[in-house]
Parts: sequence; C-alpha cells; structure tokens
Amino acid sequence: MTKSGLILGTAGIALVVAASEALGRAGIVHRDFLPPASVILTRAGELAFDPLFRADVAATLTAWGLGLLIAVGLAVPLGLLLGSVPPVGRAVTTIVEFLRPIPSVALIPLVAMMLGAGLGMRITVIVYAAVWPILFNTVYGLREVDPLAKETLRAFGFGEASVLLRVSLPATLPFVATGVRMAAAVALILAVTAEMFGGFGSGIGIFIAQAANYPGGIDDTLAATVWAGLIGLAVNGLLAGGERRLFGWAYR
Repeated sequence: MTKSGLILGTAGIALVVAASEALGRAGIVHRDFLPPASVILTRAGELAFDPLFRADVAATLTAWGLGLLIAVGLAVPLGLLLGSVPPVGRAVTTIVEFLRPIPSVALIPLVAMMLGAGLGMRITVIVYAAVWPILFNTVYGLREVDPLAKETLRAFGFGEASVLLRVSLPATLPFVATGVRMAAAVALILAVTAEMFGGFGSGIGIFIAQAANYPGGIDDTLAATVWAGLIGLAVNGLLAGGERRLFGWAYR
C-alpha cells in the first residue's frame, strides 16, 4: 500500500469511528444496537487478554489455515490442468459453471448434517468457497502466458511438461498469489459464518453467536467483530506484501 493510500485508509477508519461515537453518545441510535465506538474498542482491548477468547481466535485461524491450504492444493493443480489441456477444460466447464454460483453459506446446513458441526464441516465449506478464486486466477494466468516464450522452448525440443514448468507456471504464479489473497478473505468469512451456524465448540463465530443471545451482549458481539476485521486486514496486508516482494517484477 502506498503512503497516500495508508493515510486515506486511516482517515476513513477514523471517520467511521468518530461517526459511531457521535451516534452512540447523542442517542440517535439506541445503545442496544450501536454502543459508542470507545466502548466497543475498549471491550475489544479487554478481549485480547481473555484466554478463552484467544482460544476462540486460535480455533478460527486453525480452520481457516487448514481450509485455505487444502484449497490451494486442490485448485492450483486443477487450474493448471484445465488451463493447459483445453479438451479437459471444455469437458468440465459445464460442471464448474453449475457449482460456482452456489452460495457457500447455503451448503453449511447440508454439510453439517453429513459431517456434524465440528472442524470437518468448517474446513469443507471453507475449501469449497476458497477454491474458486484460486482456480480461476490460475486458469486466467495460463491464458496470459506469452505464447512466443512457449514456442521458443518447443523449438528447442522441450516437451509440454517442460514448457509448463519452465515458462507457464512461473508466469502464472503472480495470478495464483492474487487468487490466494482473495481466497484468504473468503475463507475467513466462511470460517466465522460456519462457526455461527455450528453453535458449539470454539471460534470467533461461536463467541459472536453466544454473545448475541444474552442481555448486553452487543458489546462483546461488536468487539469480536472488530477482531475478525483486524485479522482479515492483517492477513490481507501480509499476503499483499509477500506478493509484491516475491513477484514485484509482475507489477512493473
């Protein structure tokens, strides 16, 4: 992120916090629905020292990390196959286009019935949601590979496997990295949402769902939501920084 982008982003956050504080203090929005921002942020700070909440965060990050890792392991090879072997790509296009629009959230009750509401269910829906950005970015990246570079290697007697590994895959990796960054945000959303549907165990989503069910729990609900947002912001920042460090040549 550029310096100006960081300044504007910080200003935007400060504006939202100030508006929330003003609305809460003025009583324009009832405190039961929107407490002042200072109350929410104070409670968020307290949760950082709560071992039970830290265990919830660890549980969410575990499901998120495992689901994202499996999604990468599935989507990248499949994307390379679909993008480099056109007949296979055409054969599965109908199936892919049928499955892709199905909302991942809509599958949670079905998967919960099949696998229970534990870690397996959460990982399954995370994988389903996270596969698509990585898969389509991989396929798109293969289509953008310079054909002259591939033909040059073929002219020197390299086979298709060598062309894929020496030219296509390196050129596609920046697209894969972008897909992983997009999928990481989707995976975090599904991790929290699946926990909320699960109803028991550990996780930020379960903490939010339980807090919403007791009087005065709005402070905990919004404070945990702040933490979910901060985690998402941190993950995106780390992945974006790593992306630019590893593939800076692709952004010049």
